[in-house]
Amino acid sequence: MKTPVPTLTLNDGHTIPQLGFGVFKVEPEETQRIVSDALQVGYRHIDTAAIYGNEEGVGFALAASGISRADLFVTTKLWNDRQGTESAFDAFDESLEKLGLDYVDLYLIHWPTPAKDRYVESWKALEQIRESGRARSIGVSNFLVPHLDRLLIETDIVPAVNQIELHPAHQQRELTEFARAQGIAVEAWGPLGQGKYPLLEEPVVAVAAEAHGKTPAQVVIRWHLQTGNILFPKSNRRARMIENLDVFDFELSRTELATISSLERAGRVSSHPNDVN
Repeated sequence: MKTPVPTLTLNDGHTIPQLGFGVFKVEPEETQRIVSDALQVGYRHIDTAAIYGNEEGVGFALAASGISRADLFVTTKLWNDRQGTESAFDAFDESLEKLGLDYVDLYLIHWPTPAKDRYVESWKALEQIRESGRARSIGVSNFLVPHLDRLLIETDIVPAVNQIELHPAHQQRELTEFARAQGIAVEAWGPLGQGKYPLLEEPVVAVAAEAHGKTPAQVVIRWHLQTGNILFPKSNRRARMIENLDVFDFELSRTELATISSLERAGRVSSHPNDVN
């Protein structure tokens, strides 16, 4: 199946599908079925993490799909208790084995865990992993400006991406502007606010949805795409997977983009990166 998802070029020359499928909180025993559904309806970018406990299920779905490895984009992440040089190498090997892959397309440090102060050391390990070819691209997740700035000063490779909580109520504009100025792509996790506030009931979202004959969720996904974010909404239901992918036949106007952007209120719905250690 040909997928309509556009790709973006990262700062290392590799490309990434702008819209993918996330498996955060997908139960391990359900993962193979759910990821198989996602692949069947057209997703080619799968985002997982060691801490999710479902890398094996993702790997089984990838292997059973019959899709060429070159047509897939797979991300996983280094968990907080494995930071440090040797531990990071071991954790990466374990993730590769669980996924059943020779390489991942993107490997991320999941959180900076500043109280441990090992993210620079961990990043240097990721640089070696990238040089080995077993991770095509490397990046970070939940890093704030001071964390990114320190990596830029103390290490050799600029992260390809920073994956952060990002949705209309919490756009982290200073952080995204800093990242993009350094050539770091922005990935949005929780792109629909994780259902923790009534984003899809906001009048400006509802009006845009009615104007385009789309659902509010499709409008917010389109807002992310036109803003330049990479995102991977999750769903356990095949019909919703199809809906989330059906966003390439309309375009929001500048006014619609601006009104959705006006929903910013520093409305973080998850943990602050400095508090996760």
